[in-house]
Amino acid sequence: MQKFKLVAPFKAAGSQPEAIKKLTNNILDGALRQTLLGVTGSGKTFTMASVIENLQRPTLIMSPNKVLAAQLYAEFKQFFPQNAVEYFISYYDYYQPEAYIPQTDSYIEKDASINSHIEKLRLKATNSLLTRNDVIVIASVSSIYNIGSPEQFEKLRIYLKRGAPLNRTAFTKHLIKIQYERNEMDFSEGTFRIRGAFIDVFPPYSQTALRIGLNLNTVNTLQEINPLTMEVINELDDVWLSPAKQFVQGEEGFESALQDIERERDERIKYFESQNKLLEAQRIKERTNYDLAMLRQSGMCAGIENYSRVLEHRQPGARPNCLFDYFKRFKDFLVFVDESHVAVPQIRGMFNGDRARKQMLIDFGFRLPSALDNRPLKFDEWENLLPNTVFVSATPGPYELTVSGNNIVEQIIRPTGLIDPPVIIRPAQGQLDDLLARIQEKIKQKQRVLVLSLTKKTAEDLSVFLLEKGLKATYLHSSLDALERIDILQDFTKGKYDVLVGINLLREGLDIPQVGLVAILEADNQGFLRNETTLIQIAGRAARNAKGEVVLYAQKETPAIKYALAEMDRRRKIQTAYNKEHHITPKSIVKAEVELKEFEDSSRESSLALIHSESAVLPEAKNIPLMIKELERQMLDAADNLNFELAAELRDRLFDLKEMALPATKIRRKKKR
Repeated sequence: MQKFKLVAPFKAAGSQPEAIKKLTNNILDGALRQTLLGVTGSGKTFTMASVIENLQRPTLIMSPNKVLAAQLYAEFKQFFPQNAVEYFISYYDYYQPEAYIPQTDSYIEKDASINSHIEKLRLKATNSLLTRNDVIVIASVSSIYNIGSPEQFEKLRIYLKRGAPLNRTAFTKHLIKIQYERNEMDFSEGTFRIRGAFIDVFPPYSQTALRIGLNLNTVNTLQEINPLTMEVINELDDVWLSPAKQFVQGEEGFESALQDIERERDERIKYFESQNKLLEAQRIKERTNYDLAMLRQSGMCAGIENYSRVLEHRQPGARPNCLFDYFKRFKDFLVFVDESHVAVPQIRGMFNGDRARKQMLIDFGFRLPSALDNRPLKFDEWENLLPNTVFVSATPGPYELTVSGNNIVEQIIRPTGLIDPPVIIRPAQGQLDDLLARIQEKIKQKQRVLVLSLTKKTAEDLSVFLLEKGLKATYLHSSLDALERIDILQDFTKGKYDVLVGINLLREGLDIPQVGLVAILEADNQGFLRNETTLIQIAGRAARNAKGEVVLYAQKETPAIKYALAEMDRRRKIQTAYNKEHHITPKSIVKAEVELKEFEDSSRESSLALIHSESAVLPEAKNIPLMIKELERQMLDAADNLNFELAAELRDRLFDLKEMALPATKIRRKKKR
């Protein structure tokens, strides 16, 4: 078994050593639930990584949103470079769920834009869970949604061994069954091609391809190859080849499942006819018949997930398969719920919202009742699946504190000696002039500013106001897609923007040491965006800078403001006393800039070598297609590592090469004429 090996340029400090020891011992002593109450900037991520190394267990780390998941993914890839650190978030860039609005008799068809790169990372994660023991998966809360059965996925994997029998026809048919496409021209992820006695397969979860050589229905060659140059990388003795999609269906029990769907269809038609709902009866008949025809013809249909319970032969009401089921092969594994005060309520509310929408589709004849079982987990189902679990938050909620009992581990002392930032309360009247002056002062000190508004429109309008005042400002909110939000945060960290205006998206997990001021507008507004938990979280964004401060614009001190100020004062006293006792001078955290530089250097050197080598001499026309393909591969690899600056640079060079390829194409066409 490959062991988890933590790699870091620093050692545990501040409250970390004691927290790591307590968390580890609690789990070894059998504690199922505990909470790491760690203030912002105290190094909770390093503490989690240290516990994983101590216990040597596969781990699932759940995050409340994609941006935080991306940050955790980047950090854990650095902490565990020799292990399988994977990324599992929703693969939709855009998602409009299927719905029906009876008031206007409006049927809204499902519309989605799938990010193929994130889909590949999801598949890579599930494949690693079935083939390796040293796996850490960083996932968003979407990991509790229905995905394909791990038993079916594993059953349809193909074991290839040199010298073993393999029928060529049966092998290619099986490849198609597990969602690989034959393509002799474009050899890309999820495809295979046949070259004489050789079959090349490019798994979508891998950077390399496989070459299988057959001789009289026997595998006599098994190689790992570069999919671009076709050069042999390794000679293999054996290998497992997994499906190209997460949801795959074997032949066993398939026809009986279709017959069950037919029976359910007939029952539903009879029900609608008995209620004199003839339109609904016709709808469900036509929809189901079309889907059944597609399933029999190709094994797939649009919205196949709505039949997942029947196809997987689960009992009505039984919970769906989800990412947790891929961890079942391990005797022990760990779960960390990061920013649990946000993640836990999200998980609690996901089931009811999904059910209400689907019930409407069922009532009006757009879906069969079994579609209800294509759903996220109920909260109690999620609880029952949890192994040893650590909830991680600077402000844990009532649920975490209750289930953890006495197993609440505080991590208040920061390794850098930083104390909680001072908080200033200013009147709301004239707040823009006051804010502008404070921003300009912080910019002179080469520091960044976060401004929190209550609405998206206010965030956008305020960023425009600041731009008109000559400041480098932008806004960030949930209407922007995940990759765009990450890109903006990278630009903010690097100094392209001095001011970032947002809403609740800015509360948790934005670990940017350059932030010297956090300004909260309408701090006295009663609601979840300005409750005690939120105010403490927001203030924590300034806790990574020795000169950090927080300003609240309010007309009165609400109970939430009073509680937040008292809690931060309590922590500040503990931190100050510790620094005095150990003669520590607080220092701003420089982790983010250092990590970013190291993160880029690892892939920049090889990738930019190709770019710079072409700057002096134009490439030959015959080499351009190969160079385009290589740049595309490196661009996706950079995006895989969340190195979006490099990915953008490679993308720009890719456009240049494609323009250079056009004249050559035109010349060839003229010659043919």
